[in-house]
Amino acid sequence: MNVLFDKLKEMLVSVVPIIVLVFIISLSLVPIEGVILKRFFIGAVLIIFGLTLFMIGVDGGITPLGSLIGKKFAESSKLWLVIMGGLVIGFFVSIAEPDLLVLAKQVELVTGSSISSISILVAVSTGLAVMISVGFLRILEGIKLRTILLITYLGIFILAIFVSDNFLGISFDASGSTTGILAVPFILALSSGISSLKKDSKSGEEDSFGLVGLASSGAIIGVMLLDIFSKNGQYGGDLPIENPENLTVLGMFTDNFFQYVREAFISILPLLLILFIMQVLFFKLPAKKFVRLLTGFAFSFIGLVLFLIGVNGGFMDVGRVIGMNLVERDSKVIFILVSFVIGLVTILAEPAVHVLTHRIEDVTAGSIKRKTVLLPLTVGVGLAIMLSAVRIIVPGLKLAHFLLPGYALALGLSFLVPNLFVGMAFDSGGVSTGPVTATFILGFIQGAAASYKHADMLTEGFGMIAMVAMFPIITLEILGYIYKKKLEKIQGVKDNEQ
Repeated sequence: MNVLFDKLKEMLVSVVPIIVLVFIISLSLVPIEGVILKRFFIGAVLIIFGLTLFMIGVDGGITPLGSLIGKKFAESSKLWLVIMGGLVIGFFVSIAEPDLLVLAKQVELVTGSSISSISILVAVSTGLAVMISVGFLRILEGIKLRTILLITYLGIFILAIFVSDNFLGISFDASGSTTGILAVPFILALSSGISSLKKDSKSGEEDSFGLVGLASSGAIIGVMLLDIFSKNGQYGGDLPIENPENLTVLGMFTDNFFQYVREAFISILPLLLILFIMQVLFFKLPAKKFVRLLTGFAFSFIGLVLFLIGVNGGFMDVGRVIGMNLVERDSKVIFILVSFVIGLVTILAEPAVHVLTHRIEDVTAGSIKRKTVLLPLTVGVGLAIMLSAVRIIVPGLKLAHFLLPGYALALGLSFLVPNLFVGMAFDSGGVSTGPVTATFILGFIQGAAASYKHADMLTEGFGMIAMVAMFPIITLEILGYIYKKKLEKIQGVKDNEQ
């Protein structure tokens, strides 16, 4: 019960600020139809309880599975087994990620099924799986993370030349969506399981970070290759919005219930099968511990069903309505300011961000205070949402104008900061792109893009998640550079005293 209340509190802190913000906006700026508003509140409640149960299940079943698998891989002397294990585990962890399920559905929706959700899921999961295997090899062989990142992102920059504008935003959005509330703890557990067995404790601590960042880069590559090898080329996009007069409060929650149950079951089943296979062949866990893991999977399944129902039943619709109506007011200043405020509220309410800031304060022995990290992270994410809004209303302003210089800067900074901060920084993108970003804010940006006459739904409607994922990388690297200089100054003072 203590765990339940703790997780429930975390989810309340995440979602309630958005509920309050929507209520304020509906009273002051954008009147929202009663049916849509009621569905939003019901959807928000389902998301809160769904994510609570899901995270309990992740902590109780999925994360321990990742840790056990990571240790088994590290104990194995067979390199091919580590590579194959990374491919299989990475693929199915990505398939089960709630944020990615939402993004894939949105891509299918706005393209009129020209791009199926299955094709996005397979492309993203394949790319992530390959890069997880590369990450395993990096840890075991002791290759510097910055070296792998430099090679990987140079490849991404080259691929970006051949990728259509429509797919660039989707590609980078996939990197933030696939490293969400399921994949991040599971991948970190895998990484810790392998790196903890290294003899050098400092090297092991450094290697425990960075695998999430590498995995997310694989998602970018997977979607880019999907576009390059696709024969369709260009896609038209639109965002269908139902007439409020045709909606019922409970209809959207009940009509597709079994569809969401099926989707959740298909997502969780592969990981469950992996658990059974590993238990029979390798783990040999006591019955009590094995049942505990199965219980965790059951919680994750129920939570995922509630989450999908809540998101699709009304939570995203309000974001779309607010985005559309703000643009139609023809007040660009208000639209941009509201976008910035939404970014601030989102990042401040994200529990994983607070976990990250505490972790940085601990690792740096208090040299970098968590408030010092939280403030620039908050402003950075606010700017990311705001710039995504600016990109909609300013003709000719492309996503590449932000992402390519941003990641070039991040890669350059990686050679100036301690190894530990490189891994932390590239992992932090997954921390910042939580379930609210992948649902409410995605709907907000897409609604604005659909309503603005000069915007293209596919080009400007995607890319926001990518922007949110990029800013924390640069922020943490800058803080890492400050930390490095502080250490050098302290060491200089000690040398002078001696």
